[in-house]
Amino acid sequence: MSLEGWAKNGWLRPHQTNRQQVTDLLAIVVRDLADARSSVSSDWQFGIAYNAALKLCTILLYASGYRPEKNLAHYRTLQALPLILGSSRNDDADYLDACRAKRNTAEYDVAGCVTESEAEELRAFAESLRDDVCSWLAEHHPNLLKN
Repeated sequence: MSLEGWAKNGWLRPHQTNRQQVTDLLAIVVRDLADARSSVSSDWQFGIAYNAALKLCTILLYASGYRPEKNLAHYRTLQALPLILGSSRNDDADYLDACRAKRNTAEYDVAGCVTESEAEELRAFAESLRDDVCSWLAEHHPNLLKN
């Protein structure tokens, strides 16, 4: 299915973004990637890195002209990744969805459920995704990037 199909199903609504909004979201990503390396628990490092990845997917969705409806917003934002960057990113969307579930467990149910290696893996993934999102923006929506 396409983003347009998702919108027809009521899962997305139109959204007009601008350079300032994208700049602000990228600043959150930079902050979160730095904070995810701080000396807090692996659970919190993971949650912060997850937030960075979520913001990157949000940027992709906003730049594509959509925002998710409130119901399942994180899930839809993450699952839009391969619809925007291509089907080669299907596994990445699945990985991020598994991270979403693990982050929820660490946030709401069980302390200490994230290992240091899991937190590092997600940080590295988010850093790589940041590069890919910025490259995609430069190619498809250069007007949304600061000079």
